[in-house]
Amino acid sequence: MTHEALLTAFTETTDELMHLLQPLSEEQLNTVPFEASWTAGQLGDHLFKSYGIAAVLNGKTEATTRPVEEKIVPVKNVFLNFEIKMKSPDFIVPSTGHFDKTILVSGLEKRINGIKDFINKKEDLSPTCLDFQLPNAGTLTRTEWIQFMTVHTVRHVHQLKRIVAAL
Repeated sequence: MTHEALLTAFTETTDELMHLLQPLSEEQLNTVPFEASWTAGQLGDHLFKSYGIAAVLNGKTEATTRPVEEKIVPVKNVFLNFEIKMKSPDFIVPSTGHFDKTILVSGLEKRINGIKDFINKKEDLSPTCLDFQLPNAGTLTRTEWIQFMTVHTVRHVHQLKRIVAAL
């Protein structure tokens, strides 16, 4: 996938996320829409924490000795299957307190823009990132991490649409 295609997919997905979050009032952001659901604020917090993985993109890498996008199809097959209920890893489980809309939205925008800048400025997205392994998938290339962040966001945009409809 080209830099432009990676950037376009990530931008379109995160734009949709922000367009769903921004119109919500702070009260709506913090309202549990239905039983066993996160609030829209918790979903935003979860994505904010997950975008911290961008630090791995700038971390230790090595030359990739397999197809650069080899792991993305299996990841997509799992994350885009909305019938599968997933448990979030502890380090990105959202907080349970009240979310300040301004802080949440600006934090998300900052991390999203940082990822976009990385895609724009980094010439080589083929190295394998060594500082973190995706559970059940292992180490990913920079290209796969960017696609993962997009697919992960698509999954939560789907969830957010359900939350917003229930508010």
